[in-house]
Amino acid sequence: METKKDITSQLEEKYKNLGQDVDAHLEGLLYGKLINYWDYIQTDALLNLQVQRTVLPDEMVFIMYHQINELLFKMILWEIDQVAKEPNISAELFTEKLMRISRYFDMLTSSFNIMKDGMEVEQYNKFRHTLTPASGFQSAQYRKIEFASTELINLIDHRFRETIDRNTSFEYALEHLYWQAAGKDYKTGKKSYTLTAFEEKYKDEFIRFAEFYNTHNLWTKFKELPDSVKEDKSLIDAMRHYDQTVNIKWVMAHYNTANHYLNIGGKTAEATGGSEWVKYMHPKYQRRIFFPDLWTKEELKHWGENV
Repeated sequence: METKKDITSQLEEKYKNLGQDVDAHLEGLLYGKLINYWDYIQTDALLNLQVQRTVLPDEMVFIMYHQINELLFKMILWEIDQVAKEPNISAELFTEKLMRISRYFDMLTSSFNIMKDGMEVEQYNKFRHTLTPASGFQSAQYRKIEFASTELINLIDHRFRETIDRNTSFEYALEHLYWQAAGKDYKTGKKSYTLTAFEEKYKDEFIRFAEFYNTHNLWTKFKELPDSVKEDKSLIDAMRHYDQTVNIKWVMAHYNTANHYLNIGGKTAEATGGSEWVKYMHPKYQRRIFFPDLWTKEELKHWGENV
């Protein structure tokens, strides 16, 4: 157990290394307020972030649900960032971080029951029209998770992958990402307002982010590991679990929830952002796969089919 003298010495050393006067900092403690839960968590601010556009009660469920998703996305990016910036990551640490991330996505997957069974279909189909042209595909954090998880080629619309290589500009690559199909008419090349507004807000930020993760994404980090580390069974299992959790289980939970609200009486409604959501969301069409070399040819051939 450390003594008071040991702690004082460590504080003196800490602030000396920072070029700071330890006595000034200690004196500040005399006047500092004690922390409490609501200030630390910023409860009041958090609980005042929900602003409804309608008087329908279930819209509040919809808003809070998506805000919780964004908080979980931030937690996921926080874990990925630690892997990306670790110069000599071990199989144990890599596995631990991947399983943390997968558990966050497990929460996201199971939480879709809140949406599926937690809102009246009639209410949703009234307030959803006030959300137009906003769309869930405009989640910038989710796009960053994709950039940070795999090489850009694995996020390119399968129709254009042969036109992309490591020398392709980020500007060109971003124009051919799979989710562009949710906001672009490829016959005319015209972008929807939903996509245009999204890019105006985030495109420059995406390019900067993608430039860093071009060489620091989870897939590249894995491939650069020594063979002895790459062959670790626990790590391989964690990589496959993460890939399947994000690109099949979570996507299908989202798809099934959308289907519950938008496919009524055999008639499929258009998404608020105007996307052809069935083909955009279902994994068997876009075949989003973060770690393709970790799956067999047979598994890749039938990706997302048996769900």
